[in-house]
Amino acid sequence: MVHLRHITVKKGRSFILEDVSFHIGRGEFAFLIGPSGAGKSTILRVIHLDEKPTSGQLVLEGRDAAAFPSREIPLWRRRIGVIFQDFKLLRDRNVMENVAFALRVTGARRGTIKRTTLKALSTVGISHKRSAMPEELSGGERQRVAIARALVHEPHLLLADQPTGDLDPESADEILALLTDLNHRGTAILMATHDARLVQGPHKILRIESGKLLPDQHT
Repeated sequence: MVHLRHITVKKGRSFILEDVSFHIGRGEFAFLIGPSGAGKSTILRVIHLDEKPTSGQLVLEGRDAAAFPSREIPLWRRRIGVIFQDFKLLRDRNVMENVAFALRVTGARRGTIKRTTLKALSTVGISHKRSAMPEELSGGERQRVAIARALVHEPHLLLADQPTGDLDPESADEILALLTDLNHRGTAILMATHDARLVQGPHKILRIESGKLLPDQHT
């Protein structure tokens, strides 16, 4: 589904990523772990086509991403859900409106927006809070809303960038359980984290330090 082949990202003379290669298959769950500044977020930005590699090849569903016409980049991004550590919810909109906004900007019909938004809120267990404002929610509830927003386009892949970083351990475990459930339903997940406590189960583990994957990776 997603292949990174010898991806390097340089800023001036500094390497942000250096010769990174791995793949994420359909329906796979992979942890991308490493300390802050190791390059985890940059890898996610490369996959989301927000960061252009200095060298190497990114293959998305069998196609070289470098050959994508500019008009196709937004279409690819809609097939990927992105979850952030700081939620990035719109403070002046309630839960329902935050999730619906992701569809509204694509010109979806009103009926489709309502139906799809309610389904996403139900999937993450936050339907009962659909009229609440973000400041009325706990951290774990805000992250559920953010996940619902990422699900409305029915993505093949979820990129989770430190999704539990601002949560207490109990809420973090709940979010990991939710992501695991989504994975069991068929969504591939790449989760970046520096919390080794969360790394569990029979999932692929990608360890990165100073922009390089450690050599014991099974990719």
